[in-house]
Amino acid sequence: MKKFFATAIAATLLPAAAMATDYTFALVPKAMNNPFFDLARDGCYKAQKELADVTCEYIGPGEHTELEQIQIVQDLITKGVDGIAVAPSNAPAMAKALKAAVRAGIPVMTWDSDLLEKDKGLRTTYVGTNNYDIGVNLAKLVQARHANGGTLCLQTGGAAAANHNERLKGARDTLAGKDMGTAPGAPLKGEGGWTEIGGCPLVTNDDGNIAVQGMTDILAANPNLTAFLSTGAFTQWFDNAYRKAAEPYKAKMDAGQLTIVVADTLPMQLAQTKDGLGNGLVGQRPFEMGYKAMHILKDIVAGKSVADPIYTGLDVCDNSNIDTCVK
Repeated sequence: MKKFFATAIAATLLPAAAMATDYTFALVPKAMNNPFFDLARDGCYKAQKELADVTCEYIGPGEHTELEQIQIVQDLITKGVDGIAVAPSNAPAMAKALKAAVRAGIPVMTWDSDLLEKDKGLRTTYVGTNNYDIGVNLAKLVQARHANGGTLCLQTGGAAAANHNERLKGARDTLAGKDMGTAPGAPLKGEGGWTEIGGCPLVTNDDGNIAVQGMTDILAANPNLTAFLSTGAFTQWFDNAYRKAAEPYKAKMDAGQLTIVVADTLPMQLAQTKDGLGNGLVGQRPFEMGYKAMHILKDIVAGKSVADPIYTGLDVCDNSNIDTCVK
């Protein structure tokens, strides 16, 4: 009995550091082979260095595979991680998987891409871009070069990705000058002077090879196309392939006859635009997303209230400010 009380008293006298809880928070991207998400990973690891009791577990599909991402989240729930930050590839399907996290008492947040409105109660907050505003700003870059409208091809990521659908709606609403309905919005058929051509939007499933080939085929088949607008950096990931595809149209871009605008501001994209092989970029801040996610999850498990949503801002670039546009 004396030994029991001695042990109990000793436990109460342990220094706080010895009794501190260590947390493992998972940051789940859409794909591990995506340079955009590499920056979020780096932000996550920076937060890990700053937060002595937090481990960043960066894990996702090797390639953009919706079912694999869901399986990874299910495995994290079974493993019992202390929090999950996920960028859903398929918002409705991911919502079904996250119900198990809620039942297990695991805090959930989204980043980069959110759940559908009806499922947002499953997560505490979203950190990342106001995706609708990406589409708005991409459209404004197009409008600045073509005040009277024209023909348009849109390119997007996953058809069920909420973030890309919000960007499409932002672009369509802005070009049309009116609400084009529930995301991704109705195709433009003359609204605001803009008409979407047949065969678009092009769905890439975040595959860079599919993206650049799709752009190549559309430009070749539609020599009078006014604008090509992509909601993701996948169009420009593979520098040599993109440059080869865009180079034949540089003179038309220089003359203001064709405009190519793309989301994100990765290094190769900035260089391409500086070289006149694109006309505009609307950049997100993925490093900040990964960094903030760890701090936010730490606040959630500590019982602190967090804002919802938490936006990380945008950088809007064109050919005239390409050297200074990224903050």
